[in-house]
Amino acid sequence: MSSGTNAERDAILAALTPVVEGIAATFGPVCEVVLHDYRNPEKSVVAVAGSVTGRAVGGAMSEIGMRVLARGDEAADELNYVTRTRDGGQVKSSTMVLRDSTGAVFGALCVNVDVGAVTRVHDLLGALAGLGGAAPAELPTTTFGNDIDSVVDALFDAHRSRQRGSWAELGREERVELFGGLDTRGVFAVRGAVEQVAARLGISRASAYNYLSRARAAHDTSPGGTA
Repeated sequence: MSSGTNAERDAILAALTPVVEGIAATFGPVCEVVLHDYRNPEKSVVAVAGSVTGRAVGGAMSEIGMRVLARGDEAADELNYVTRTRDGGQVKSSTMVLRDSTGAVFGALCVNVDVGAVTRVHDLLGALAGLGGAAPAELPTTTFGNDIDSVVDALFDAHRSRQRGSWAELGREERVELFGGLDTRGVFAVRGAVEQVAARLGISRASAYNYLSRARAAHDTSPGGTA
């Protein structure tokens, strides 16, 4: 990457930093705005205002950011999606990717709103008005953290929970599918993630790379792949 490209990206991030404060101030304490520089996934947060997910400058990207990173320049904005944090809070978010003049994705501007607080007010008003509420829909859980290892672990645990049996009980195809699923969710875009997953599975680093290579080869030769 040229120094000119890096300078351009730095300038875009610098221009957006005051926007982070402005958006958060406009929407008040239920809003958090986070600016990410994906050139450093382990410490991608370069500016933050508000406190909904507990992010801090120097913190890691969330699993949403990892998914964007895995999609590369094909990534698109994800707007107005609602997830549940691991502590049970409900968050409505929008993730807007940042591109340089070549169209390459290098970061994101994320807005998180604590809709749990809004929902509690809505439910209270409904109860006062005598209106019954429908059961809330089940929301996907998203891990927000300042430590990239905790995000990788959460993604690993969520994916493993959908498979029956221990690693030793999985067939070869199931093992390849496990690595392929983690790769699709952006886990292996993070430095050191292969070693981390290998340690969690109790296998060697070489074995983990072998299964990852098989998963990527299977994806590339599938009907929806790139081969």
